[in-house]
Amino acid sequence: MGRAFEVRKNAMAKTAGAKTKVYSKYGKEIYVCAKNGGPDPDTNLSLKRLMEKAKKDQVPSHVIDKAIDKAAGGAGEDFVPARYEGFGPGNCMVIVDCLTDNNNRTITDVRNCFTKTGAKIGAQGAVSHMFEHQAIFIFAGDDEDEILEILMEADVDVTDVESEDGKISVYAPHTEFYKVKTALTDAKPDLEFEAEEISFIPQTEVEISEDDMPMFEKFMEMLNDCDDVQDVYHNAITPN
Repeated sequence: MGRAFEVRKNAMAKTAGAKTKVYSKYGKEIYVCAKNGGPDPDTNLSLKRLMEKAKKDQVPSHVIDKAIDKAAGGAGEDFVPARYEGFGPGNCMVIVDCLTDNNNRTITDVRNCFTKTGAKIGAQGAVSHMFEHQAIFIFAGDDEDEILEILMEADVDVTDVESEDGKISVYAPHTEFYKVKTALTDAKPDLEFEAEEISFIPQTEVEISEDDMPMFEKFMEMLNDCDDVQDVYHNAITPN
């Protein structure tokens, strides 16, 4: 793929709000994952991944435990996933992932973010075909051939391995997340990941002009303020 680490990192930008927003986001996502796949992370690998990610983002254990207990008890809200797509300021492509217990409220809130910033919300599939659903791992290192050999020997389906500025980035189909992580940690037990997640990676990028930046920032802030929004993916490259 040949795209630089910093460019990729910018393209993978997601919403990031106050701690309460982060806790709420993880609490809701963990609750839904535990309710659908079971509360035991040893048998629910999606839940295990979420818990590890939450802890890395400094979500307190009591927030995680409360969400799992709530799911195990069978009580609570009935959240369902909702995905919205469209074109943001500067004609960048945007995917907005939500968890909602009221679709009418959520679509209204998300649509307002688009319309009030001159953006255009589209139909399902409008831009998602231009993104790749990938497992991403980033860690210190410079020998990409060694990493590729480790993954090939473990029979992992790898999309790309890149090395730049002392960082190695591994990209694989999202279904290969645990195979990649297991292969790398088995071969290198002391390996520390700077990033380990499943994300949407854009196939192309769009540079946002200085003129479009104020509206782009407003657009992202409005989405971040929506309680139902979990993640925002885009292909925008913002000025330094």
